[in-house]
Amino acid sequence: MNNIVKPNFKKAVALLSFVLVTSSQAEAQKLTLDDITNYNYYPNAIYDVNPMSDGESYSRTSQDRRKIERCSFKTGEVVETLFDASSAKGAIINRIDGYIMSPNMQNILIETNRTQIYRHSATSVYYIYNVRNKTLTPLSKEGPQECPKFSPDGNQIAFVRQNNIYLVKLLYNNAESQITKDGEYNKVINGKPDWVYEEEFSFKCAFDFSADSELIAWIRFDESEVKTFSFPWYKGQYPEKTDYSLYPGVYEYKYPKAGEDNSKVSVMSYDIKSRVTRTLQVPVEADGYIPRIQFTGEKDNLMVLTLNRHQDRLDFYSVNARSTTANLVLREENKKYIDEAIYKNLDFSKNQFVILSERDGFQHLYLYSVSGQLVKQLTAGEYEVKDYYGTDATGKVFYYASNEGSPLEQYVYKVDLSGKKTKLSTEKGFNSAIFGKDCQYYLNKYSNITTPPVYSLCSNAGKQLKVLEDNEALKNKLTSVEHGSAELFSFNTADGVQLNGWMVKPRDFNPSKKYPVLMYQYSGPGSQEVHDSYSNGFMGGLIWEYRMAEKGCIVVCVDGRGTGGRGADFKKCTYLKMGDIESHDQVETAVYLSSLPFVDKSRIAIWGWSFGGFNTLMSMCEGRGVFKCGVAVAPVTDWRFYDTVYTERFMRTPKENPTGYDCSPLHRCQKIQGELLLVHGLADDNVHFQNSAELAEQLTQQGCQFEMQMYTNRNHNISGGNTRKHLFTRIESFLDKNLFK
Repeated sequence: MNNIVKPNFKKAVALLSFVLVTSSQAEAQKLTLDDITNYNYYPNAIYDVNPMSDGESYSRTSQDRRKIERCSFKTGEVVETLFDASSAKGAIINRIDGYIMSPNMQNILIETNRTQIYRHSATSVYYIYNVRNKTLTPLSKEGPQECPKFSPDGNQIAFVRQNNIYLVKLLYNNAESQITKDGEYNKVINGKPDWVYEEEFSFKCAFDFSADSELIAWIRFDESEVKTFSFPWYKGQYPEKTDYSLYPGVYEYKYPKAGEDNSKVSVMSYDIKSRVTRTLQVPVEADGYIPRIQFTGEKDNLMVLTLNRHQDRLDFYSVNARSTTANLVLREENKKYIDEAIYKNLDFSKNQFVILSERDGFQHLYLYSVSGQLVKQLTAGEYEVKDYYGTDATGKVFYYASNEGSPLEQYVYKVDLSGKKTKLSTEKGFNSAIFGKDCQYYLNKYSNITTPPVYSLCSNAGKQLKVLEDNEALKNKLTSVEHGSAELFSFNTADGVQLNGWMVKPRDFNPSKKYPVLMYQYSGPGSQEVHDSYSNGFMGGLIWEYRMAEKGCIVVCVDGRGTGGRGADFKKCTYLKMGDIESHDQVETAVYLSSLPFVDKSRIAIWGWSFGGFNTLMSMCEGRGVFKCGVAVAPVTDWRFYDTVYTERFMRTPKENPTGYDCSPLHRCQKIQGELLLVHGLADDNVHFQNSAELAEQLTQQGCQFEMQMYTNRNHNISGGNTRKHLFTRIESFLDKNLFK
């Protein structure tokens, strides 16, 4: 624990003060919750950018969500209107919820009437838009669809409906056929992930076409043995569920909790011409996972990734989708767990692929041949590669983002096979990119702690070609409201660990005064809340934090051990004991802040959401009594209540690690100190209300008074109608009473 590898970032995180320009005190307006929860200070963005196959252009939706435009990567100018709802024939489209361009650019799938299911999944009504004759045709008339995908030749579309896969052939008058017939709610799912795969492996489509468009392969989920979880539906509002006006309803779905049964997974293939279905001989363990499948550029060749239940061994199998045989081409192992970043942006279409691995202690790029031979480690050093964007047409130059130089910053780079590395980003702060085909051009998004996002088009040499959005209007708008200053800082804990944070001070900050402190954190494994980025703060731009500072407090966020950006040792030191070190470091933060001459150590509060809610409770139960009060929103209170994939990745199973699981708010709440506000949505499909209900009962039986706020029919996001404003009014009222007095 004391042998933490520390990158050289002291210079980068030295106290940096960014005082925002404000108008005179008499003219300044107050930041209201209406403004904040209605996103009146939210930066403009460039939406739905999709690189076109020509490499020279990209498509995007218009601001009114009624058009799809093709724009030049060189100039940013609109070259062509690909779709215009006002002139399209065959259907009335009021709003584009999304779109998918066919590989041959002859058709566009227009998504409408989206109804969200879980975090990534949704049912929608799709229309096929013929670019040439400007006509709209329903993808299917038999009901809404999920996760449609074009075949590589652009002549077929597969989609999922009610757990089965369907195929539409455009050259045969959009003839629709059903590929699978065993799909059934809460029993068998074909071609899309079950709840836990969608949430924890972060994807919504579990099928793919072969390169020659002759085969479809998919993951089949048998969730019949997974236990069912249910929560109540009430009439409610926004939306109103009139079916439950008198008697509440119940929503039931399969949710595998830590140590319980997962879906049994297998990989299937379907020959479109012969209509033959095959089960592929993938050697996945009975309780293992298949987090990704993807066809390569070779005929019939499917790459299947399998993960054991402990998630410390990831296998890459090359599978012949016709003969069904599988060959192991690569095995990645880790003594603790394999980070999910390895699944991101995998591309097997060429005779090579790149993975992100932490095998040398920091996340770096490794190049492999499609047969699994290591060609080269592309990056190395005491920094992390945060994202891989792709390679140029030669397959010899690779583009990525890393935090080289400081864990608080991020820049876009390229590196070639000789090891020559070029930093493409020019502005200090946080950069990310969307690259076009073959990486000739990219859209760069840049910000820092006080600069809203700037979107610009760049060449692959890093030359800025055009600024598309600079958010100057937002910067000017912010000059008319009351807000203070934001700064980055670092400090050493009593354990000798250097931690990074940001701090927001009131506009009229007086170092001779004593201020209360509100601490915000998330603290989950690999997360990062502290960047030199405009994304800082719960709602971004530190906008709510500025409001709280104007009420007379200092707002602070510190990333403790277990968070990301600083290598595997720093991140994985919490393995098997989640919450213990994280809460210790938040208490250490409070102790450090108490030593500052302008902090009132008797008035320090902590709050967080989800894992941040869990760590709020853990910190209040740590035993040193440094917090006057805390707010825990949608918290986990016992990891036995949470899902298999996430929990076991960091904790193994309750049977294997009972003492680790007992380190939780539910098991140490007898030591809680400070006033508590506990908040949860009754329809939270992710962190179930069960967590707060059981903690509330435990606190009640031990005679501990606390406040509690529940939200009808609200999921983990706790929003809809007036809900988000009500929530933050409730939080502020609690803090007014318990922190500011």
